[in-house]
Amino acid sequence: MKWLAALAVVLALVAGALTAGYQTYLLGWWRLNYPSLERFPVQGIDVSHHQGKIDWPKVAADPRISFVYLKATEGGDHKDRLFQQNWIALKDTRLARGAYHFFTFCRPGADQAKNLLESMPIEAGILPLAVDLEFGGNCDRRPSVEDMAKEVHDFVRILRSSDDRTPIFYVTAEFFERYMAGHESLYPAHALWRRNIYSEPRQETCTNWSFWQFAAQGLVDGISGPVDLNAFCGDAAAFQRLLKPQVP
Repeated sequence: MKWLAALAVVLALVAGALTAGYQTYLLGWWRLNYPSLERFPVQGIDVSHHQGKIDWPKVAADPRISFVYLKATEGGDHKDRLFQQNWIALKDTRLARGAYHFFTFCRPGADQAKNLLESMPIEAGILPLAVDLEFGGNCDRRPSVEDMAKEVHDFVRILRSSDDRTPIFYVTAEFFERYMAGHESLYPAHALWRRNIYSEPRQETCTNWSFWQFAAQGLVDGISGPVDLNAFCGDAAAFQRLLKPQVP
């Protein structure tokens, strides 16, 4: 029965290594994607109140970081408790600012857009508004493709009454496959922000996606704990064209 004892030891070592590896991942010490600044010169982060108090001057000192998307709202009434504080603090840095809304499947899209616009100041120099479309953290309701597209349409219609730029849809692979693949024409005009923490979502040109969330456990000086890392598909000039221009 010595082989059983040896097997038990091996399994314990493997389990320990896997546990240690997962804990290391959660702490942000390793990740799978390392897009270079040569290929993706414009990179940034997205944060919410979960990151706690952030030292924005330290974040802005990191040459890898060019932009920040802040969570502003969720659903029809929830407002991120640190959004306003972070939004104001970011204005004094070189970092481009943008806001995103977490879209819930259990509230009308029109109500959600109004919630976002109550918190989100539309001003010159900001990035297009982003909409987080995913199952994680959402309610249990699963609308049809047609109903989902309608609610997103209602949401975007109200957004564009205040900001006429094309919004950005942040989508997980699961959401895209269930609700958008093959049904893109049902949705209003948008740019895609794809999440893939395992590999780069391939494309010949910047037509299949504009932003790529390549890591969920990045480390950035000025932020305690891990943070999402993102890359823009395009050069600095293309990125600048995204920013809302000054009103004449």
